[in-house]
Amino acid sequence: MNVHNNLRKYFIIIGIIVLCGTALFAVSKADVFKQIAVSQKLINDVYKYIVSNYADEIDVEQFTKKSIRNILNDLDPYTVFMEPEEGEGIDLLTKGKYGGVGMEIGKRDGKITVVAPMADTPTMRAGIISGDVIVKIDTVVVKDMNLNEVARLIRGKKGTKVTLSIQRVGSDGVMKFTMIREDIKVKDVAYTGMLNDRIGYILLTRFSKNAAPGMEKALDQLKKENAEAIILDLRNNPGGLLQSSIDILDMFLPKGEKLLSTKGRTKGSNRTFFSKKDPVISSEIKLAILINEGSASASEIVSGAIQDLDRGVIIGRRSFGKGLVQSVYRLDEDRRLKMTTAKYYIPSGRLIQNPGYAEEEIIINVSEQDSLFATVRGRKVKGGGGIMPDYEIEVHKFGPLTQECWRQGVFFTYVQKRKQNYSSFDEVLQTEGLIEEFYVYLKELDLDIRIVGESQYNEFKTKLTEIDSTNVELNSAFEIIDGFFVREEASLFDKEMEDIRIRLLAEFANHYNGKEGRIQFTLQSDKHVEKAISILDDQVTYRDVLRLEYE
Repeated sequence: MNVHNNLRKYFIIIGIIVLCGTALFAVSKADVFKQIAVSQKLINDVYKYIVSNYADEIDVEQFTKKSIRNILNDLDPYTVFMEPEEGEGIDLLTKGKYGGVGMEIGKRDGKITVVAPMADTPTMRAGIISGDVIVKIDTVVVKDMNLNEVARLIRGKKGTKVTLSIQRVGSDGVMKFTMIREDIKVKDVAYTGMLNDRIGYILLTRFSKNAAPGMEKALDQLKKENAEAIILDLRNNPGGLLQSSIDILDMFLPKGEKLLSTKGRTKGSNRTFFSKKDPVISSEIKLAILINEGSASASEIVSGAIQDLDRGVIIGRRSFGKGLVQSVYRLDEDRRLKMTTAKYYIPSGRLIQNPGYAEEEIIINVSEQDSLFATVRGRKVKGGGGIMPDYEIEVHKFGPLTQECWRQGVFFTYVQKRKQNYSSFDEVLQTEGLIEEFYVYLKELDLDIRIVGESQYNEFKTKLTEIDSTNVELNSAFEIIDGFFVREEASLFDKEMEDIRIRLLAEFANHYNGKEGRIQFTLQSDKHVEKAISILDDQVTYRDVLRLEYE
């Protein structure tokens, strides 16, 4: 086993030298090329001896693929070797449609993590949330897989099933979600509307090639409705195309503003982007942007630049921290290498990318980032990866009963069973005793709810009982603790009633008024939106936070 591990490490180290074009002791271009030649010979020799002389016959094709993937393993999670079908997946995404369940994934602390569920997709309807860790896809453990391999397992033909095993912070054990794949159609601007007679709202779900045209149309609509302020919702927006983020920033900022820099080791990877057009909306129209841990890449470019240039207020929670630029290199007719070639820097000089994205021992000259930066008006903003909001909103955690109802599709099923009783969503809202009826329905289902700590307790109880099942004092203690969990479970509905009410009514709103109806309803109880409205309505607070001059 040690021999195989050492061989793997050897391939990784040598391969990195080849891929990056650097040498451990390089002092000139000639030395670099010399080291590459030496390293390449070593790789070729090792490969030749293994394939020719190893005790067992080697599957050359599979061994080659695995060797390449091992070489890339200790780099960032976005540098990957792509098979033909994986390349097709990227092509589908750029065309705005693919077969899957609708989620953006990333790697956090070496774990495959859900960055964001996409709106109105199997992932969203199943109740999978940002921060969930994927441990298994159907029967396949994903621990040592890269992002492309995981994405390939999740994607598939429309109508087929896939089961994800999920670990969630604050929940016991592993949760299983079985979903039916759909054609995931990317609609960038999911909703546009006025929240009141002064404030408009835009929900942007991703940055595809259609994002900028959709955004401009949305802004024109809100201008016609005399919006004095706009809330741009980028929560759970995983990003997309760089150019789309630049085009959207162009709509809010004066011509000639520095928007973004990319910095890499090659001349082509070092670029600076400026706004090229007059803004679509006046600087007199106030702006608030909503972000959370599911806002990544292009979302961070937009929110970060708006913050650095003091154009608007950022509200929510620290964003994901994905600030690496990838380029795709065609290796042959079918296979490609997608490789990180640069990093994103927003106007203040902040690096969007979280630190620790690659093994530091194999990276030469790792640059250190300052922790504090300044906006154009001198406000202090934090570096260190991701975008820190100007106003932080605590994450809302759903209780175990709400989670279980969501996970098992109870809200959806209940609406389907009761929908014939109502002619409209307004009629549902006016119905007395709706929540009480839902409670009776839940009691009939007899859901297996686990209070935090209950699973560990049951394991502990089983082990102790096996040792001594006749211990009177121990059994008395078990009775007391069992009673505690029974009482806690019985009180869950009362404790979570408001969350359950909102989730249930949101499902009714979706049935009668579609996705837009669901969004309109949930916005009424959205803490992020409430905070944004209060800031935008308060002229003094808004101008003070951005250090705007008073007229």
